[in-house]
Amino acid sequence: MEEIIKRFMPTDHYDIVIIGGGPVGMALALALNDTGISCLLLEARELTDKTEDPRPLALSYGSHLILQRLSVWSNLQSYTPITTIHISNRGSLGLTILTPEQAGVPTLGFVVNYHDLYTAMHNKLTAHQNNYAGGAIVTRLDVNEKEGTVYFNYQGKEEKTTATLLVLADGGQLAKQIPDITYQSYDYQQWAVVANVKADIKQSGIAYERFTSNGPIALLPHHEDFALVWTVSPETAKEITTLDDETFVTRLYQHFGDRLGKFVAAGKRSAFPLMLKFATPNISQRIALIGNAAQTLHPVAGQGFNLGLRDAYELANEIISTQRACAEIGTSAMLSRYHQKRQIDSYAGRFFTDSLVKIFTNESRILKQACGFGLSILDCMPPLKRFISRRMIFGARG
Repeated sequence: MEEIIKRFMPTDHYDIVIIGGGPVGMALALALNDTGISCLLLEARELTDKTEDPRPLALSYGSHLILQRLSVWSNLQSYTPITTIHISNRGSLGLTILTPEQAGVPTLGFVVNYHDLYTAMHNKLTAHQNNYAGGAIVTRLDVNEKEGTVYFNYQGKEEKTTATLLVLADGGQLAKQIPDITYQSYDYQQWAVVANVKADIKQSGIAYERFTSNGPIALLPHHEDFALVWTVSPETAKEITTLDDETFVTRLYQHFGDRLGKFVAAGKRSAFPLMLKFATPNISQRIALIGNAAQTLHPVAGQGFNLGLRDAYELANEIISTQRACAEIGTSAMLSRYHQKRQIDSYAGRFFTDSLVKIFTNESRILKQACGFGLSILDCMPPLKRFISRRMIFGARG
């Protein structure tokens, strides 16, 4: 323990300090392993605080490739392939089905448990280097033309360290200290209820995305059954999370329909509010934002985490390229290149998810029919389905 504490003495200096030790922050740290670039990751919570998290993560095939390159994928305890995406609109007849063959990939993606992914990444990171501090609460950031300084509380002591580049991978709270970064936000007035559920019909690799006037509902293949992401109003979220299991699955059946027969069981339920939030810009002097610090999206189409993972991977590539060119890491030139590379992907992800929610969440019968007709037209246009699928899988470079 003493050896680790010495690494965080006030005189310490790193090439990179990453603030936020969730999967996106850890992905960046892992991508910089064995590059000769010194990196410190600060995470506010201890590992023991990260209790079993029921949230499912829908990873695109592109994210699967990134995790393979980071040598994380083989350490996952379990994952469930998504072989088909079934998209429908309640109240209309139209639907679209997406398959791997149409997108030119072996599978569209995978469903993993957030806690399983976090544990696999944490074990990989801490097995290879000790520059990881759990329970390190960052209190202040200072930057100048040459470096950034991070002040944090660690094991009851006030510490500080400097770096040529600070990367914020937290929820965006620290970015509020930076004058030239502002957040745009939109409250959807919706909550997502997540749970594992069982139906009469076992999962067969099909992910269901069903749009309703209250918001989308997704059933993702998870082990032999399904992971549910049910978008509802805040009032409904409070109500259905307190229902007994039998009443809850009956309510779910009435809302989703009978494509899977009746729902017969439900696990522990949790709920969280949904909003669109993004930083403008995603860089500042000696600072870069990735993941939820850069943007938070609606969970429809499962784009948020995948976008954040691409943030981390692209930034790592830019840092490594800068080092190989014998240039200085964290300069305005380097950060501008990162910003330009991420700008289109970030905007496209925000626009895509926001448009889906606003177009398909409505009470208008005419608009519902138009949306259903649109899904039917899309299903008859393989080139357009390939275009959309590959951008969902790989981002703007699809």
